[in-house]
Amino acid sequence: MFNEISKKELLALKIIRKYLFDFGNMPSVRELMRELEYKSPRSAAVIINDLEAKGILRKKEDGSFQLTEFDISENFGTREQTVKVPLLGSVACGLPIFAEENVEAQIPISIKLIKKGHKYFLLRAKGDSMNEEGINEGDLVLIRRQQHAENGDNIVALIDDEATIKEYHHKGSLVVLKPKSTNKKYQPIILTNEFRIQGVVEAVISI
Repeated sequence: MFNEISKKELLALKIIRKYLFDFGNMPSVRELMRELEYKSPRSAAVIINDLEAKGILRKKEDGSFQLTEFDISENFGTREQTVKVPLLGSVACGLPIFAEENVEAQIPISIKLIKKGHKYFLLRAKGDSMNEEGINEGDLVLIRRQQHAENGDNIVALIDDEATIKEYHHKGSLVVLKPKSTNKKYQPIILTNEFRIQGVVEAVISI
């Protein structure tokens, strides 16, 4: 795979990954053109088409592209062993928002951050209700999939099909999801134990 990819294509892939990390979407043809310092959008479109032909980009039903599981880190001298973890979109660290189960990309993550026997996913944080825990707007949050948690864990809670990261506290039939923020506008969410935990925060990756 490495020998089939030009330096410009590798640079384009690096730009695409950065856009996925920072903004949650692919760069437009004109954005890619500017980043690659081309004078014509046609040149950027050709690179996108070539990457699709090589199976590195995949066109979705809506006509947009997504990055496949190709790991460009191996082409930049990264020797640390990684596994690919799906980036599923955004999650609120303020008021809950809907978390779409839509894989934006497969992100290489060091196996040192992964515990054997567990499944993981990544979400992009929004809001500032967990900034005292080091979770800030735009950070990638590595989540270990599980449906149970211990008091004091930072969890991804699913409430009415909307996801939010909060500190978990459970006593009897009541659950309290606490914000941990310097912004005092956020208030605890009080629930019964009839809600779903999506997973526990394993690590925060600031981009």
